[in-house]
Amino acid sequence: MRGLWQLTWVEIKLYSREAIAAFFTLAFPLLMLFIFGGLQGNQPREFFHGYGAVDVSVPAYTGMIIATSGLLSLSIALASEREKGVLRRLRVTPLRPQTILAAHVLVMFMMTTLGMMLLVLAARSVFGLRFGGNALSVAVGFVLSCLSFFALGFVFAGLMPTARTAQIVGMVLFYPMIFLSGATIPLEVLPPTVRQYAGLLPLTHVVKLLRGLWMGESWGAHLREAGILAGILILGVVVSARSFRWE
Repeated sequence: MRGLWQLTWVEIKLYSREAIAAFFTLAFPLLMLFIFGGLQGNQPREFFHGYGAVDVSVPAYTGMIIATSGLLSLSIALASEREKGVLRRLRVTPLRPQTILAAHVLVMFMMTTLGMMLLVLAARSVFGLRFGGNALSVAVGFVLSCLSFFALGFVFAGLMPTARTAQIVGMVLFYPMIFLSGATIPLEVLPPTVRQYAGLLPLTHVVKLLRGLWMGESWGAHLREAGILAGILILGVVVSARSFRWE
């Protein structure tokens, strides 16, 4: 356990030196919040079932943070460390392979959680953010969503030969996904055809689950989203276990 926390601390310091990763996880969602929140306000609207634009945007932006951590930060970090020989050298130390990988997951989870907390605090203090759900239910949905996308990150890290390739592929998938899943543009304003195809995107199910739980809907109303994310998690773990390479 001591080795896990020491390695986690090292990975946190390495993460803090990656300005781009920190920006898109911690600063970019706040930028989106202040720009669109300032333009639209947060008055209750029938369009959003009595909630305001900021109220529905915060859980959606949380989905964007999760996608950033899983598809970009985690996969690029692991591919970079493999490319530089760091993973190979760590593997011959007394640390277990599971400990090395768990440290990366912990760091990404901490940064993702911090990003969400900053977003919630800013939205509540500036725009009077409303919350109609159960905090524990939202936390469970958040953890499930994070783990599902982290599993995808491990898959990409194993399949991509270099960090540069992981970055390019991750961005090709990330940017269309955040605009079509409801993470930046509410699903309600998208054309019906787009909403239909948006169901094929993993991030869509994160946004629907987090938004629903945030507004007080039950897990029973989101069994489909929860089942798909759990399936992605299980499949991602199986595929990454077979495809992940240390050198």
